[in-house]
Amino acid sequence: MSGNISGGYTLWGRPGWGSALVEAQLDWYGLPFTYEPVGDLFKDPDAKAKLEKVNPLAQVPTLVLPDGSVMSESAAITLLLADVTGSDSLVPAPGAKERAAFLRWLVFLVANIYPTFTYADDPARFVSVNNARDPFRAATDAYAQRLWRQVESAAGAPWFLGERFSALDIYIGVMTRWRPRRGWFETETPKLFAIARKADQRPELKDVWRRNFP
Repeated sequence: MSGNISGGYTLWGRPGWGSALVEAQLDWYGLPFTYEPVGDLFKDPDAKAKLEKVNPLAQVPTLVLPDGSVMSESAAITLLLADVTGSDSLVPAPGAKERAAFLRWLVFLVANIYPTFTYADDPARFVSVNNARDPFRAATDAYAQRLWRQVESAAGAPWFLGERFSALDIYIGVMTRWRPRRGWFETETPKLFAIARKADQRPELKDVWRRNFP
């Protein structure tokens, strides 16, 4: 293991939110971290103001590194943690045959699907007319479902990349717990549902699932 981890990491998060993606990886690698709980950023102005002091966008996950610098954006954190640990257990190493597919779908999830939650979780931030908010959210959710079907078409078995487990399976395990939730995935994207159920059973992740999805 390389990198300065003696001081540990600080993860700003909220159970069940996007911070679970990074929390799972910290657990997986056995990296020491402190969990700094964040209130509901949509409803609690004080929680938002507190996090803004660390990350001006007030987003979770926000990860403070042992040297005090701040990382945000879960995909960037995913790649960084693989570099820090010198491990390819979650991120295929450069030159690995799965590397290109991993990078493509990692960025696809965070650049295309993840923002649909940003927009639809609190439509008032983006749509000023009250009676337009429900149709906006419905259209955003429908778009997300179309994107998930595209991910389904690329999914392997038993894991997304085939025989090897990766951080993509952690993303699928977490994100299928959000809208439209597991029941929809079981019916509409059975390969992703199967991956998520297998990820639920990984012993390395049992504690993080318990903390985030009791």
